[in-house]
Amino acid sequence: MNSTPLQAAAPAAGQSQLRGVPGKEPTAQARPLASRRFALEIRQQMAWPRQALILAVSLAIGMGISAAILVAAGVPANELLNEFVLQTLFDKQSLQAVLFQAAPMILVGIAASLAFRARFWNLGLEGQMIWGAIGATAISFFDLGPPALRLPLMLAMAIAFGLLWALAPALLKLRLGVNEIISSLMLNYIAGNFLLHLVYGAWKDPKDSFPYSPQFRAFERLPEWFGNVSTAAIGLALCVALLAWWFVGVSRAGLYLRFVDANPRMADAVGVPVRRMILSAVLLSGALSGIAGFVVVAGQEGRLTQAFHSGYGFSGILIAFLARNNPLAATVVAVLVAALFVAGRNLQVFYQIPFSMVQLIQAIVVICVASSDFFIRHRIRNVR
Repeated sequence: MNSTPLQAAAPAAGQSQLRGVPGKEPTAQARPLASRRFALEIRQQMAWPRQALILAVSLAIGMGISAAILVAAGVPANELLNEFVLQTLFDKQSLQAVLFQAAPMILVGIAASLAFRARFWNLGLEGQMIWGAIGATAISFFDLGPPALRLPLMLAMAIAFGLLWALAPALLKLRLGVNEIISSLMLNYIAGNFLLHLVYGAWKDPKDSFPYSPQFRAFERLPEWFGNVSTAAIGLALCVALLAWWFVGVSRAGLYLRFVDANPRMADAVGVPVRRMILSAVLLSGALSGIAGFVVVAGQEGRLTQAFHSGYGFSGILIAFLARNNPLAATVVAVLVAALFVAGRNLQVFYQIPFSMVQLIQAIVVICVASSDFFIRHRIRNVR
């Protein structure tokens, strides 16, 4: 028997009335997970305390995974806190080694931060370090200038050489549109091979057959402050960090850089000199990398060696990423990364842990912090 339209509509009306009764409508918690709908949204802004909490949680997860790997590799669980905190940061000799290692890391971290703020992915930090060290060593090798001005001349030459080596990928990017990742990375190989040409050839120390330049004289070395480990390099790095903070946070150029970082096309439309700011940031990045090369050869090595630059490029990118391109935060992160390296060397000595294990821990921490950036910039909303 066919039903009338009124009878067909009755059950629907009854169901509608039933859904309107309190307690009868199924809630999102009552629905199974597979039947729910979610939307991924971009956050407009998140408060700094919540960002710090997310970063702290991600860092704790990374350190927890790293601790589990070290325990599986044979390090006693009750010794991890002692090795990574007490023996590294509260032992005088280890603390001096951390500060000694942190000085060039602070410089390359800030160098990467400045370039990244201009959306220029400068992967040529090691090449710029190499040329900065070559420029500083040239002053010593050719005995240029009086002894009292030798260190300032070496520093100035390191800045000039690092800056000029960074100029090439910047002009290729701005003039020809060449990808800076490829150009700056390839220039590292050119600089590295030229360094080998010097230390195996014309600049090789005539006293022995090892591939390094003649040793710097006393007035060509950075002075030591306390002990025989930490040098004035850490003071130079801290001064650079304060100047970089002023440049980024206070100066007009820093305001322009924030516009460029947020939206280069919009910044150009409102009159911000985008190309000039990119060029300035890249040149400053190259200059700071050159200073880092000067700090290593005049402070740590005491001469130009074939592998003094190894690992600093990756460390600078890591520090800039973890510090979110903030110069003061980069200083703190550089000290923590240096502490990780010193603790890793201690583990190598006492527990026969390979250095690749330290690099694995570093990669795990980077992955965890990178994952936290997703939750800072996005949120997942349940769609009813």
